Order: sequence, then C-alpha cells, then structure tokens
Amino acid sequence: MKQIVIIPTYNEFNNIQKLIPQVLDLYSDLDILIVDDNSPDGTGKYIEELSKKNSRIKLITRKGKLGLGTAYVEGYRYILANGYDVAFQMDADYSHDPKEISNFRKYLNEYDLIIGSRYIQGVNVINWPMRRLLLSYFANYYTKIITGLPIKDSTGGFKAFRREVLEAIDLDHIKSNGYAFQIEMNYKAWIKGFKLKEVSIIFMDRVAGTSKMSKKIVREAITRVWKLRFRHMLGILK
Repeated sequence: MKQIVIIPTYNEFNNIQKLIPQVLDLYSDLDILIVDDNSPDGTGKYIEELSKKNSRIKLITRKGKLGLGTAYVEGYRYILANGYDVAFQMDADYSHDPKEISNFRKYLNEYDLIIGSRYIQGVNVINWPMRRLLLSYFANYYTKIITGLPIKDSTGGFKAFRREVLEAIDLDHIKSNGYAFQIEMNYKAWIKGFKLKEVSIIFMDRVAGTSKMSKKIVREAITRVWKLRFRHMLGILK
C-alpha cells in the first residue's frame, strides 16, 4: 500500500529537523507530507529545501496559522488526489513516538482507523501537569458518554486512516479544530460503519517549542460533541 505521514507544523524547526529522518528511516515506502502554516521560524523554508533533494518529502505551505483541523483536511485532500492508500497523522513535537507507526501498520489489513490511545491501558502520559491530564481524561470520558463512541481516547492525534474512510467522509463539512477535530473524524468514521482499533501508546509532553492548547479549543470540544450527536439523530451528519 502507498503510505504517507501527515505532520502539521507551526514553528517546529528544532523538532522537525530530527523527526523527518527518523520517520523516513522507518520504511522505504513511507512518504512524509508537512503542512506548514507559514512558520516564522523558517520551518516551511527548511522543508522546501529538503523536498528538492528528496522526493519522499512533500510540502503544503499555507498563508498563516489556520488551525490543526484545516491542516489535516488539506493533507487528506492531498493523499486522495495523489493515490495514497493510508494516511498516518502525528504531531511534530515528539509527543508521538514515530516508532509506533510500526504497530499501527500491523492492523491496517483488519481495521480502517487505527488510534494511538493514551488511556486504553491505564494512563500512559508523561510530563503533563495534573490539571491538563485530568482535563484530557475527563474530556474523553465526557465524549464517550455523549456520543457513544466505543473508544477511550477520542481526542488523541496519532492515527492511521485507510483511504476508504477519508473518501466516505465529506471533508467540506469538517469544521472543527484541536480536540474537536479528532473527535469529529473518529465519530464520523464510526457511524459510517468503519472498524476502529485503539493501540496503546505512551504520550510524552512536547520536547521543544510551545503548546498550541487554548481555552477556545477546549470550549469547542465541549460543544461539538452535542452538535455531532444531534446532527446524527436528525440524519444530517455528513
């Protein structure tokens, strides 16, 4: 299968220099797509130079900081337009260990969406403040109660999608960012009958740079789960 890893970036220059070669070394048939929001620290320009030397490195440069959800949607459109069969997605900040991609690949013949889960085997989170850990844990519990999603980590961003899932979801109607975006993609895949698999991962807080978390992202997630449920009940969820 033709596979690619989508990595959104905004001011991730220090991390991405190390991450890209590590991902490329995993498998010779695995490409990388960086979706950069015009990073002031030169992340996009650095990737542009790398892509000229290595055809496995792809780049989408956007005009500004437009949000995580829209970055992934642009990445999904790219993989659909360019014949990829599988899209992995991960953060650039080393909170996701690229070596876990090997575990995801084991399940791609049986499942349609593989989710790297921090909570499927206890709590596997390192270096998070207790306040943020509790927020994340209970946000996932809240999501499960409201939507019925049969997974323990709906908000994590380390995943693998088979092409068929992305083709079935109307990407024009994905409006969420942050936590809510991850929930929305999982929920829509589930209600469309695709098979979801949680794989245990260890999540480590970012090594360098600053977090993109905000109160707005949290509020969006709280309200979005209700919108998803009601739109599904009304038969208008796409």
